[in-house]
Amino acid sequence: MSMTPSLLLALEGPPADHEVVTQFEQVMLVGLVFIIMFGLGAGLTPRDFASALRRPQGLIIGWVTQFGIMPFLAFLLILALILPLPDEYAAPVAIGALLMGSVPAGTTSNIFTFFSKGNLALSVMMTTNSTLWALVMTPLALLIYGTRLMPAGADLQIPLANILVTLAILLVPVAAAMWIRSKNANIGAVMELMGGFFGLFFIVFLLVTWVPRNWRLLVITPWQVYLVAVFLGLLGITISYAIARGIKLHPSNARTIGLETGIQNGPLAIAIILLSFDGHPRLGELLIVPALYSLFIVLVATVVTVYFRRANLAEEQKIPSLL
Repeated sequence: MSMTPSLLLALEGPPADHEVVTQFEQVMLVGLVFIIMFGLGAGLTPRDFASALRRPQGLIIGWVTQFGIMPFLAFLLILALILPLPDEYAAPVAIGALLMGSVPAGTTSNIFTFFSKGNLALSVMMTTNSTLWALVMTPLALLIYGTRLMPAGADLQIPLANILVTLAILLVPVAAAMWIRSKNANIGAVMELMGGFFGLFFIVFLLVTWVPRNWRLLVITPWQVYLVAVFLGLLGITISYAIARGIKLHPSNARTIGLETGIQNGPLAIAIILLSFDGHPRLGELLIVPALYSLFIVLVATVVTVYFRRANLAEEQKIPSLL
């Protein structure tokens, strides 16, 4: 294919001495992810799991949309928009995009569920459920779809073992926070609030530090990559919400499932890439979709929340909820 000047610049990438993510930023981002995961676990008790098991329909539906729709949606967007780009550029960007579609839900979904008048208890349990299942489902999705995305002769391999170990390590703060919550509910509540706060702080951190320093990388990024970053979340929310409404779930539960499915754990995806591809020469391309997704999903979720809040809540009160 003939390459435009912007594609040639994208292939060239940032200057050779440019650090896409500095050592300080790597430590900061991984630390933030640990705090976010800690906050996730702090909001849970064994009673929550018992309650979810008594009425598992919402978790089952959320599991299907989270690990059925999102990786497949990422795969389709990559086929349509990323793979037509030059192979040496498409390969790392495709891996980052597929990982973004394969990670579990993020804690940001809990915040937007609250503002959308969704089912907050269901949201928290879905986030936790998908986070635990990610230990199996994220590497499986990468294995199923990743082998079909790599151009012939690509020397970039997906380190499934490293990713599995990273996910296992990041589940430790969830278990630790649950244990602390069981010993002292007040401390657990504070940690839960801190987890949600640092989830939003992560977005601010990207805006204030990473975006200005990587401005050249963002400017030369092809428009197709931006579309993948935006539509992965938007279509995930829309499709899963439509499915939930189509099977006659209560509107508040449908909103919850939509937001839980479409709002992925961007910080986790970035942490996995930093820990699994440390020092890789194409680190910028690997990170570009997760970074852009993390920035745009806040805007997408805000627009969706405004739409959801216009629902006729008085009419909803007459509809029985089975979740």
